[in-house]
Amino acid sequence: MAATPPSLYSLLQVPPEASTEQLRSAFRLLSKRFHPDTTELPEVEAAARFRQLQEAMAVLGDPERRRRYDDLLRAQALNREQQRQAANTWRPNTDPPVRRPLSGGEWFALLLLALALLFSLVLGIGLAWWRGAEVLQSAQPLEQLSALVDRTREVVEVSLPKAAPAEEAEQSPAAVPTQSSDSASTGSA
Repeated sequence: MAATPPSLYSLLQVPPEASTEQLRSAFRLLSKRFHPDTTELPEVEAAARFRQLQEAMAVLGDPERRRRYDDLLRAQALNREQQRQAANTWRPNTDPPVRRPLSGGEWFALLLLALALLFSLVLGIGLAWWRGAEVLQSAQPLEQLSALVDRTREVVEVSLPKAAPAEEAEQSPAAVPTQSSDSASTGSA
């Protein structure tokens, strides 16, 4: 950031609200100090300072030029304030992220993650094989479904009671107890 040049008021060493008389007296005092014929400074430096003083007095001595200069100073101050506020205001980063190469630690973390995944797969398949489960099934899905249906039929047939002979089928379950009660009554008579 470029350094701002000193204001004309600071060159004359007066405040911005100084009157025209204060400006003239400050100019007279400083011109005696920095005039190339009366100063102890090197001639080149004294001439440059005296020229700056003359330019400052030319601007600030004329009321119209002084008003425009004051307006310029206010605009610069306002601009600096706006820039300062803009610098302090949070703005989301809308730039796309920069793609950078992975660091050694990130590669190591990815390697550990891959090894953990591989170990989990091997452990799962090994436990399934150890328990006797078929790890790799070669039968087609339809063949597996038909085998399951056949096994289900066998289970259903085994769980149904077998049919009774024809004589037993004619007798009702209610008749059987009555016979036993008749025989019990006959036996007691």
